[in-house]
Amino acid sequence: MLTRRSILLGSIAAGVLMQNRDVLGKAAQPSTPINFELPPGACDCHTHIHGDVEKFPFFAGRVYTPEPASPEEMSALHKALHIERVVVVTPSVYGTDNSSSQYGMMARGAGARGVAVIDDKTPESELDTMHKAGFRGIRLNLATGGTNDPNVGRARLQAGIDRVKARGWHVQMYTNLAMITAIKDIVATSPVPLVFDHFGGAQGALGVEQPGFADLLELVKSGKAYVKISGAYRSSKQGPEYKDCIPLAQALIAANNDRIVWGTDWPHPDSVTPPGRKPTEVTPLFQIDDGKLLNQLPVWAPDAAVRKKILVDNPARLYGFS
Repeated sequence: MLTRRSILLGSIAAGVLMQNRDVLGKAAQPSTPINFELPPGACDCHTHIHGDVEKFPFFAGRVYTPEPASPEEMSALHKALHIERVVVVTPSVYGTDNSSSQYGMMARGAGARGVAVIDDKTPESELDTMHKAGFRGIRLNLATGGTNDPNVGRARLQAGIDRVKARGWHVQMYTNLAMITAIKDIVATSPVPLVFDHFGGAQGALGVEQPGFADLLELVKSGKAYVKISGAYRSSKQGPEYKDCIPLAQALIAANNDRIVWGTDWPHPDSVTPPGRKPTEVTPLFQIDDGKLLNQLPVWAPDAAVRKKILVDNPARLYGFS
């Protein structure tokens, strides 16, 4: 059976390298209308921008290559979702170059914030410039590169905390529950907020009793960590309603609804390069219906006041929206 992926990959194999944007697949747009009222100031706390590769070249050491996703496409997404604010997160494909994220933020003006990727060579002057541009945190992406060594995770987290603690920024981590268990003591004593991506790496199929989820709940309950109930399709095997994520989301919200934020993970990059292919070859974006994704939030949080915290109040506090 021909699929969008097989057609696209077949065209590359045939020597068609997709030199222009029209040949590439489009980033997903919602096909399902939103079925509940969003409060003013609602925020999508997890998006990425993949700018024109000629202007924003990818990092040579990346593990995958995504299709483009423009600020204009992101604006169309949020218009359909009735979302006013956005947080743009630098993906691993850019290394420590945050210019594509800043490009996306500039297109949204005061309604945008950013989460940057830095290393020990990033000067303080660059952090000053990024703060003025609207960046309010740094991301440690352990998951995409397959970093599972607790010693590496602990060292990178402590270094990240040390870099941002004087700025009022936070540290965001994309990792798994085993790593969260290994670093929970550092999180518990951190002078800055910790934010865990995508349900903290919990898997819907394994339920609330899976190893490490209790540690995540305790960090949320204590107020030491935020969790993004984002990218449900990464945790779920039951799309497009993601029913196996319902217990996870409800448990996290019940633990402390002041420490939960929501996000799409648009444009839904597939960070796993298929076997036999090179990381420099384009891997199609997942086509996720973000309307259906957002419509799960009232299932996870039936109370409108709680949803306002998740969509408006918590992001305003964490990212510094006025």
